[in-house]
Amino acid sequence: MLPCVRAFALSAAFLYNRRMALELARGGLAEEPPAITMKAAHHMKNHVALYASFLLLLAAASLAAAQGLESPYLDASVPWLRGNLHTHTTNSDGDKAPQAVVDAYAALGYDFLMLSDHDRLTETAPLDAKGMVLIPGAEITGKGPHMLQVGAKTLAVPDKDRQVVIDKINTEAGGFVIMNHPNWTANFNHCDFDTLMKLQGYVGMEIYNGVVLFLEGSELATDKWDRLLAKGHRVWGFANDDSHRDNHRALGWSMVQCASRNAEDILAAMRAGHFYASTGVKVDEIRTEGYTVTVKAANAQCFRVYADGGKMLARIAGHEMSFTAKPDLKDCTYVRVECYGEGDALAWLQPMFLKK
Repeated sequence: MLPCVRAFALSAAFLYNRRMALELARGGLAEEPPAITMKAAHHMKNHVALYASFLLLLAAASLAAAQGLESPYLDASVPWLRGNLHTHTTNSDGDKAPQAVVDAYAALGYDFLMLSDHDRLTETAPLDAKGMVLIPGAEITGKGPHMLQVGAKTLAVPDKDRQVVIDKINTEAGGFVIMNHPNWTANFNHCDFDTLMKLQGYVGMEIYNGVVLFLEGSELATDKWDRLLAKGHRVWGFANDDSHRDNHRALGWSMVQCASRNAEDILAAMRAGHFYASTGVKVDEIRTEGYTVTVKAANAQCFRVYADGGKMLARIAGHEMSFTAKPDLKDCTYVRVECYGEGDALAWLQPMFLKK
């Protein structure tokens, strides 16, 4: 008897009669099947049919689970925490002392904050967190493109080879890496695309950096984000203030889905993509079923759905949207949603990859 048929018969027989199962296990069915009455055979036939139906349903469920949109978002019951990871104090080139910066963000209702001074870990233990979670970190700026070390244990030493810095953070210094303001500077190219492609092991990039509004270049970097995603680089999109002055606060932030107000849990949630970036739109619900994504945002006015390389697949007006991706669409490996509100209020959801 073929192994797969024998296994099926063994399972079906066990449903009917344990003695028959033992006979099958010994290979008895190959030559001399155990004698059974017509009534028993009828019962066994029914059991086999039921078992076959069960296997078909199980296979269908497994196939369904293997297909659809791969969403990083959790159940709607998990709360959202607002935070900023790019903040400077008088320990580098900010104009306020660390405690004054903490006080200012606490007054704005933030849930977590990282003081990210240039190539320096600003101590948070002596500070009054004012109810926020203070995450240790720094902005690594010396010798190359700027990057955030988020959740640092020790400061990563700058190196011209940024891969060395990333590897050091991931293995020894602690935390994870976000590539900063890629489209800053007059040539809109602080960190060029080839560098972003070459580097490995960073968690995300700033797709919005608030301080660049006041500088040369662009605060946005969704162009490079879409190019990276289309090339198979799974990086998350962050929005940060990069605050140095009073008017640099509350420009862009991340809303993290996390059940606790513990620093390690917040860091783990960001690593897993349980967050969206925002400049003002508040997302109320993100839900996926199969290849369909549904998003609700009371203060949104319209939504756009993008795919590989920045192609817009849909524009939907209103406070709620539903979009079904087509798995057979050429050159479509992910979809992502942008939510547009009044004025310059925006929210960027993380990419959802198509499981085909």
